[in-house]
Amino acid sequence: MGKIAFLFPGQGSQQAGMGKELAEANEAVKELFNKADEVLKEKLSSVIFEGPQEKLTLTVNAQPALLTASIAILEHFKQSGIEPDYVAGHSLGEYSALVAAGAFSFEDGVHAVRRRGELMEQAVPNGLGTMAAVLGMERGPLADVCETVSAGGNPVQLANLNCPGQIVISGSRQGVEEASLKAKEAGAKRVLPLNVSGPFHSELMKPAAGEFAKVLDNIHISEAKVPVIANVSAEPMQDAGEIKGKLIEQLYSPVLWEDSVKKMLELGVDTFIEFGPGKVLSGLVKKIDRSAKAYPVFDQQSFEAAVSALKEEN
Repeated sequence: MGKIAFLFPGQGSQQAGMGKELAEANEAVKELFNKADEVLKEKLSSVIFEGPQEKLTLTVNAQPALLTASIAILEHFKQSGIEPDYVAGHSLGEYSALVAAGAFSFEDGVHAVRRRGELMEQAVPNGLGTMAAVLGMERGPLADVCETVSAGGNPVQLANLNCPGQIVISGSRQGVEEASLKAKEAGAKRVLPLNVSGPFHSELMKPAAGEFAKVLDNIHISEAKVPVIANVSAEPMQDAGEIKGKLIEQLYSPVLWEDSVKKMLELGVDTFIEFGPGKVLSGLVKKIDRSAKAYPVFDQQSFEAAVSALKEEN
């Protein structure tokens, strides 16, 4: 039996109704949604359960909502007794992973990502920065395109290296538009503009990082109980000081998701369990390594399917 990694999705995966079925069936799960409401002093749970989707998708809501839903789904999964050897999360999901690893409390996690969302929204006035997904292009040539465009005065850079042939670029609106055209000229199959409120994981987020460091100063970070594969380095981290530094860097650095999954495979992981709405990360895992096993868990049915598959493997 190989090792198991728990994965947690990032912004963009949010869906109205996520975690609702499990909250109705499990008191401990429901309690987490109530706790999130207490921390934020508002009824985020009703936005999570009822929507509307537009309100849930606002960065300041999506970030605490996804962390809450992911940890709630994990809470339900705990009854299986299955424990991870590693945890990892995509961008915002790294916070869910750190809560799962015991590096900080659920309440501190909810507070931190609400502030992170606010600071990310404030860092660049709406409409001045954006992101786009580039499909069917290697990272080297795409990085060259971004460097050329940035040198011309419109910053743009690689932001999410998700899987082979799927890379998200981020930066100023002009930079992203220019790089998108140049990427197509250089052979990219498709470029899809993303519906995001800012240029996340780009240098333009540096002002937010300085402010966010102060938020983390007021949060108690412990050593992680299991290694967390960091977005910015694709290496395991457990030390509290390192975790803090990497979370600040993560705001303006690329998310090395493909490298992170490859690192876990190298470390002997062959089974990935995704906690959160949808199956985005499970899909990326399969694109990175077809032989890896990936199980998304988001409701009772997917929970039962994952547990019975895992028990069979043993």
